[in-house]
Amino acid sequence: MSETKTSAPDSTPAAGDEDLGAAGSQLSTAPAEDAPNLPSLGVIGWARWFWRQLTSMRVALLLLLLLSLGAIPGSLIPQTGIDETKVAEFRKAHETLAPIYDKLGLFNVYSSVWFSAIYILLFVSLIGCIVPRTWQFVGQLRGRPPGAPKRLTRLPAYTTWRTDAEPEQVREAALALLKKRRFRAHLTGDAVAAEKGYLREVGNLAFHIALIVMLTAFAWGQLFKSEGNKLVVEGDGFSNTLTQYDDFKSGSLFTQDDLDPFSFNLKNFTGTYEASGPNKGTPRIYKADISYSVGADGKDEKTTIKVNEPLEIGDSKVYLVSHGYAPVITIRDGKGNIVYRDAVPLLPLDGNVTSTGAIKVMDGYRNAKGEREQLGFQAFFLPTYVKGNELASQFPALLNPVINLEAYHGDLGVDAGIPQSVYQLNKKNLKGFKDAKGAQVRENLKPGESMKLPNGAGTVTFEKEIKEWAGFQVARQPGSGWALAGSLAAIFGLAASLFIQRRRVWVRAATGSDGVTVVEMAGLGRSESAKVPEELGDLAAILYEQAPGAPDAEDDPAESEASPDPQVVPAEGAEK
Repeated sequence: MSETKTSAPDSTPAAGDEDLGAAGSQLSTAPAEDAPNLPSLGVIGWARWFWRQLTSMRVALLLLLLLSLGAIPGSLIPQTGIDETKVAEFRKAHETLAPIYDKLGLFNVYSSVWFSAIYILLFVSLIGCIVPRTWQFVGQLRGRPPGAPKRLTRLPAYTTWRTDAEPEQVREAALALLKKRRFRAHLTGDAVAAEKGYLREVGNLAFHIALIVMLTAFAWGQLFKSEGNKLVVEGDGFSNTLTQYDDFKSGSLFTQDDLDPFSFNLKNFTGTYEASGPNKGTPRIYKADISYSVGADGKDEKTTIKVNEPLEIGDSKVYLVSHGYAPVITIRDGKGNIVYRDAVPLLPLDGNVTSTGAIKVMDGYRNAKGEREQLGFQAFFLPTYVKGNELASQFPALLNPVINLEAYHGDLGVDAGIPQSVYQLNKKNLKGFKDAKGAQVRENLKPGESMKLPNGAGTVTFEKEIKEWAGFQVARQPGSGWALAGSLAAIFGLAASLFIQRRRVWVRAATGSDGVTVVEMAGLGRSESAKVPEELGDLAAILYEQAPGAPDAEDDPAESEASPDPQVVPAEGAEK
């Protein structure tokens, strides 16, 4: 009669069962927790203790948690490396908090000393944990599963039966069965030792190595990254040099030589929108047709950049990020001479591309008295103007374009050497043109219409040609591919370490005192799981068919022939 048992989860081998401890050893590559004798070892003991604490899993998880918490201020507080304007506004609005944040490095979290310290300690912890475990695991792969303990009955899953088959036949059948089930198995003495589930440790190590790859890629990307924005009007171009960008930010180790040499011209921008329904005004097509060349002698090639479909050149990606209109404006002085003619890019204020900007005539203009002066115009553009609503466009396409111009003259302030935005008008030293009633000159113009300035000061014409502009972001993020590969490897490694169980199985076949072969099977897993006893029962059932049970001396032979396969019977005290 066969018997299978499952030990209680809290049962542990007796202290004297040294062979059982050896059988269960090396199911994990976790380092031993035996602490050094600090008083006797002194400084060396403390150093060893500190190193073991730093390379322990709990400290690595704690450092990872601290790194996540440390990144929160970088998301909530304006950062100097991302938006210095917002940082300046925050300093102005919070005069008490700003000095404290400066001392704590909260305006530049990712470059602060404390964040770097956590980052480096996590790095060291992971490496110090992985290297010895990897070396130990390689040793386990090169070795063989340990031999069977003397007392298999003490293992968590156990079964036994008597059979008329020879012990050698049972062992050969067990060896073939275990190898067929993808166990690493070999004969050792009177038993077969087998092991399975090495992918659990592979997944565990892969997860930790992937974390190191991700941290390295993130650090590399932050140090050498660059990101710049450029607004390009149809017909104009861009060359990838620092002076060409409207704004630019980079990592601390970035140099100008890291920029990929290329240039492009915006040939045409196409934007179409939903004309009706609940999604009216939503973009349907956003694309920029460009011609580009790589290097000084590169051939011109044509391509189309769409949203989320960037142009990749070397390590750089050119994204299409924004769009707007650039009405063509012509300004003449009192004598009819053209002093300004250009497409003026205006910045959108809403989803219907209601736009605003400034027109500045800095040189070449003389007033009616022949005096040199500068002109400035505050522009407000509506692609689809509806009478009665002069504050906002009703649709993003050019269905009924109107531009509103407010005229000024005087000093624009550009000669003072103080930087100013090309989209804003500094009215400090400007005077508004007044009409006959003394009101500020301000008119709505449709394409082809002109506005006369008072006292023969000239005219402003809104030409029929309206160009469009596209905003491009040129991003260079080295290490992003490695970061993606690391994240995928971490996911698969974590899944393997969670769902694969490393376990061992022993099959012993020996001749009993009465001359009948006694078969014993036992299994041991790294952690408590129902998989080990279930798998052992399955293996025992198959082996039982090849080595059926023999009748006991007191049993009826007919009853013994009808005896069933081995059954799982919980051990006394086991959980049910």
